[in-house]
Amino acid sequence: MDILVRSLVIFAFLWFVVRVGGKREVAQLSAFDMILLITVGDLVSQGIVQEDYSVTAAIIAVATFTLAGILLNDLTFRFPRFRPWLAGRARVVVRDGEPLLQTLAGERMTIQDLHEAARQNGIRRLRDIELCVLENDGSFSFFTRNDDKDDKDGSSGGPDPLG
Repeated sequence: MDILVRSLVIFAFLWFVVRVGGKREVAQLSAFDMILLITVGDLVSQGIVQEDYSVTAAIIAVATFTLAGILLNDLTFRFPRFRPWLAGRARVVVRDGEPLLQTLAGERMTIQDLHEAARQNGIRRLRDIELCVLENDGSFSFFTRNDDKDDKDGSSGGPDPLG
């Protein structure tokens, strides 16, 4: 029973740390960040199982984390009012070609992170972006001015996916 309680406490703490820590994709993590995460994993496991290295302790800890994750997802589904608080919300980081620096700072992201994500999506200049949204999972969704032009004149180059 002790391992179950410890697992729940560590799960709640890690959930809080991830929520406060900002949105970043694993692909955006540096080598140091990855090493830090692995080290945190080892420290967390020691805190959960103390000196009980049995298979049963490991199964209880993993099962507790799994069930807590499922419960958290279920809560976000059943209670939409709490979804932004539990799962986060998407944030607009560029509007009409202008980066929203306060929003980026609030998400602990730099303008360089934004430029890198834009380049990875084939966007050369921020002024070409009508809207950029930082999604809950840390990925960016870009809507460029060219997208609108293609949609308005019907020359998107392919069949309409909706019919």
